[in-house]
Amino acid sequence: MARRNYHHGELRAALLDAAEALVRELGADGWSLREASARVGVSSSAAYHHFASRDALVRALRQRVLGELGERLSQEVGRTAGPEAGADHQRRLVAVGRTYVQWAVEDPSVARLAFGAGAPATGDPASDSTSDAATPPHPHDVLDAELDRLVEVGGLPAAARPGADFVVWAAVHGLATLLVDGLARLDDPRAVAREAERVVRAVLTGLTHEAVPSQGRPTPHSAHTERRRERGADN
Repeated sequence: MARRNYHHGELRAALLDAAEALVRELGADGWSLREASARVGVSSSAAYHHFASRDALVRALRQRVLGELGERLSQEVGRTAGPEAGADHQRRLVAVGRTYVQWAVEDPSVARLAFGAGAPATGDPASDSTSDAATPPHPHDVLDAELDRLVEVGGLPAAARPGADFVVWAAVHGLATLLVDGLARLDDPRAVAREAERVVRAVLTGLTHEAVPSQGRPTPHSAHTERRRERGADN
């Protein structure tokens, strides 16, 4: 193995790049920290200066991937906004859902890593050490912001807003999973985009006409929303 010299920050980024390439080649679980180290031409002991274990490297990669996805969602929403949107208040959320599904279909191994089993739980030191502030914006925050905006413009009743983020996410992620796992097939990328749009619009229409149950609604949460709530409580 040819040894290479890296500045401190460069080695961390190089290891993350190598890990991401290995995920695409071998899957989320088919490689080791030693392989990632060899890929960038350093010893395992050098890698341990940045990541205490393979799990720590995976967690850091997951955070980076989520940040990149969040940025991609934000950019697509920005491109969708404008006078041409007219009275189509759902258009921005359609962009979120469409981009999410396209990302998963285009990069299935990395998508499985980002949302697969083993995601860090609230209170995990490794998760806390890599704050969401390091990977802005989180995809869930993008979805939340667009749902809030939809309420503000009158496209979604305020009574339907609590938990709507998890309803939309469940539908969009479900479509993405069906396509990635081969349980459903679409002929081309344009068909994927159209199907994602149909799913988002169907869910939003259903939420708009949903009756408020007398017993109230469930209150789903995720590791990210729990961390966000904890940060809010500390402020």
